[in-house]
Amino acid sequence: MDNWDEIKTAYQVARKGTVSGAADVLGVHHATVIRHIDALEGRLGVKLFQRHARGYTATEAGEDLFRVAQATDDQFSQLVGRIKGRGTDVSGELVVTSLVSLAPSMAPLLTAFQQEHPDVIVRYLTGERLFRLEYGEAHVAIRAGNAPDQPDNVVQPFVSQRMGLYASRGYVAKHGMPTGIEDYGQHRFVGHDNDDSRAPFNRWLREKVPQAALTFRSSDVRALEQAVIAGAGIGFMGVNEAEKNPDLLEVFPHQEDWSAPLWLVTHVDLHRTTKVQAFLNFLKEHSKSWGN
Repeated sequence: MDNWDEIKTAYQVARKGTVSGAADVLGVHHATVIRHIDALEGRLGVKLFQRHARGYTATEAGEDLFRVAQATDDQFSQLVGRIKGRGTDVSGELVVTSLVSLAPSMAPLLTAFQQEHPDVIVRYLTGERLFRLEYGEAHVAIRAGNAPDQPDNVVQPFVSQRMGLYASRGYVAKHGMPTGIEDYGQHRFVGHDNDDSRAPFNRWLREKVPQAALTFRSSDVRALEQAVIAGAGIGFMGVNEAEKNPDLLEVFPHQEDWSAPLWLVTHVDLHRTTKVQAFLNFLKEHSKSWGN
């Protein structure tokens, strides 16, 4: 294709669904976006979009083109990530991803790292989506569960995410403390809305607690933690964070099989770079207490 700018413009329209959205991303006038799309469709002799009142929707031909554009864009992102990581100093973007439940521990740690290396720009991405290290979406990923097995990744054991079962003092004052598992049906529980979650503590909750007793459910870990603190019911929280809150009471003795192993994952092309090694060493040194 002679004009990558036109393909890039159409790709952003497909992503955003509107001309204005694509113009904002690209930093151009909306008239430029329309001109690029018209020129590209004219050159190919097909319609790439269906125009409607809400914006633009890709046609079948458009979807074919944009899959190639996506792969190309991903490759460019991967290349940029590699280039940025090859410097001999600790500077530029550092992109780290983890489960959102680690945010209370990770945010202060990332701040401390940045204070030691003020030329670093931190991007901390949380969520359950697996960011693709092979496409340069992150320099370092902290993942839970089974050891990641993606090719070209360097995987190192980290710590275990220790979980405990807690209730607020307000909940206990109102509903009492369960006397044992057989009493759980008489209580209210806070749990994850994904019944397919493979986290060991979520599996335990599904096995031990009657479905009717799971009265507060959410897919957002932060919402679940806040619900437990607010007294909505009994639920799992990270031990390190829960122990900092004097309003929380441990309902059931901690069990090791609730813990989920965490892994440090980096891409082989960036693993040995100065910046990534500096952060990995800092992370390992300052997280020694996380698994205690």
